[in-house]
Amino acid sequence: MKLTRSLPAALISGAAACRLGAAVSLLILAACTTTVKQSFGPVAPVSSPATLSLKGELHVAEAALESGNVDLATTIYMQIVQSNPDSVPGLTGLGDTLYAQGDYTRANVYYNKALSLDPNALPAMTGNARVAIRQRRLGDAVADYRRVLAQSPNDPMAAAGLGTALDMQGHHDEAQAVLRNALLDNPGDPRLQTDLGLSLVVAGKPREGANVLLDVTRFPAAPAEARQNLAMAYGMLGNNEAAEKILDADLPKKSTQDNLRYYAMQRMRLAEVQGNPAGPGRTSLATEKKAQ
Repeated sequence: MKLTRSLPAALISGAAACRLGAAVSLLILAACTTTVKQSFGPVAPVSSPATLSLKGELHVAEAALESGNVDLATTIYMQIVQSNPDSVPGLTGLGDTLYAQGDYTRANVYYNKALSLDPNALPAMTGNARVAIRQRRLGDAVADYRRVLAQSPNDPMAAAGLGTALDMQGHHDEAQAVLRNALLDNPGDPRLQTDLGLSLVVAGKPREGANVLLDVTRFPAAPAEARQNLAMAYGMLGNNEAAEKILDADLPKKSTQDNLRYYAMQRMRLAEVQGNPAGPGRTSLATEKKAQ
């Protein structure tokens, strides 16, 4: 599942989240938060038991979840867990579907069940880390992602998640070091570059962040969050014209104007903190102390 970061008014979609002053609360993994109606009653079989093996059912469930059909994925994973209560992939998959529906507490329960059967199950570890970020248990998230990276050092999604958790704690330099090291193993990874750019912006380095994000957005298939993060960088630099042009490509006009007003408000607030002018072309970003 993709890691994303989001700001109010759809500023940043889709990996990764930080704090920009005291007013901003960013969400993580927004691409996995589809809201659907849950049903935990008896589950009707998706197919004849003789038709699919456990491996086949897992494959169908995973494909359904990846395609966004959370209802179907939930039904299949529940059927798998009912028939195979010790299936680590089944328990983890059910945790993933609950996570996608925003039921983080129940998702955590199934991830922990999977880990009780296989303490080294990386997908379940990653699931727990994602839940910890959603619940703002940042110390747990950092610890979980470090465990994943200890077993899978080149995992770009785990590195992105660790960077997000560190950014949310206010440890921007450490987050950027993690992301830069991950880019050495995964050169050009758009998720890592996008998160690095955002980290630089919220750390008070919007020009550096813009340069990183420009490398991502020059590709036609660049993720929307990279463009929106670039708009944020331009907004914090006071270049509203460039920010507006980018936002208009992805957002309704009202949302664009909301974001531009947000940038202006942040420039003023942050300028007051550091005692600097907040006019166009002048940027002053303040970041919070470690969030407890």
